[in-house]
Amino acid sequence: MKAAVVCGNEDVRYMDYEEPVIKPGYVKIQIKVSGICGSDIPRVLKNGVHFYPIVLGHEFSGEVVETGEGVARVKVGDRVTGAPLLPCMKCDDCQNGNYSLCKHYSFIGSREPGSNAEYVMIPEQNTVVFDKSISYEQGAMFEPSTVALHGLYQNQYKGGEYVAVLGGGTIGMFTMQWSKIFGAKKVVVFDISEERLALAKKLGADAAINTTEEGYLERAKDLTKGKGFGYVFETAGQIPTMHMAFELAANKAHVCFIGTPHQELTFTPQMWEHINRKEFWLTGSWMSYSAPFPGREWELTAHYFATGQLKFDPGFIYKKMPMSKADEAFQEFKTPGLVKGKVLLINEEEHL
Repeated sequence: MKAAVVCGNEDVRYMDYEEPVIKPGYVKIQIKVSGICGSDIPRVLKNGVHFYPIVLGHEFSGEVVETGEGVARVKVGDRVTGAPLLPCMKCDDCQNGNYSLCKHYSFIGSREPGSNAEYVMIPEQNTVVFDKSISYEQGAMFEPSTVALHGLYQNQYKGGEYVAVLGGGTIGMFTMQWSKIFGAKKVVVFDISEERLALAKKLGADAAINTTEEGYLERAKDLTKGKGFGYVFETAGQIPTMHMAFELAANKAHVCFIGTPHQELTFTPQMWEHINRKEFWLTGSWMSYSAPFPGREWELTAHYFATGQLKFDPGFIYKKMPMSKADEAFQEFKTPGLVKGKVLLINEEEHL
């Protein structure tokens, strides 16, 4: 088969690669769409892979073309995506249903061959079937949606409160939508891009605030009648938004850091005092899994995508490129601020 193979630092080649051979309990998928995740960028541009050569890609959609012995739930012809985590299922964390915390895991697209290829093979238990009304483009967005929903569960989310979502990227947009679906009183999205803020409003945000504008904190607190936000989700992984989360939190709030920072993060004593004086709950969120594996995050994404309550918008996508142009796609990320939204690698564009 053909695949976009990472052969070295900044060296991605579209080349012949060994096609997976089906084995018992596994499903072979013909890849239609594979998204580039933010975690893939340092793997290609900063020598961040576990070994060379490697086929990346873990946000994907496609069609089942072959099933192995013992596979019963998934059938040839099904539209599917895949949960990329391969937990050991034996350690204490796995036995307690905390698969994201498994220390002996493998992962499709970083430790195992991924979806930037014509085919990928994954265990049946990792295969998520979705409705034929859902496009392959949307099907490649399951993983970001599940990451967002896992953050809500980690933050012990309940409806009826004011919600702040810091960061208007793909995960932020899904976090906002899940908050609405589960009954938020009002959801406010914060970002520096007017384009992203407009998209947030289009998708259902009650308000959208540009954090480059003077007095934005006061306007935000006015929306909550001075109370602050009962739930705060940081999805950008940026130092200013992580500081902002402490400012926006209400007394006894729940604050969750979904975003991953790539710089040293420090707080002044005055900033940190918010956590004491407000007595808010602070937690992190990692990946997107729960019991039974792969979890309600994946099951509910399939359901709410199919009903249309969880919306997909073309504005999520920055660019679609042929799989053969994967090297050019990764080069786009070398220009700071250029890529706004998801880059999708397409195997068969006519199937979208």
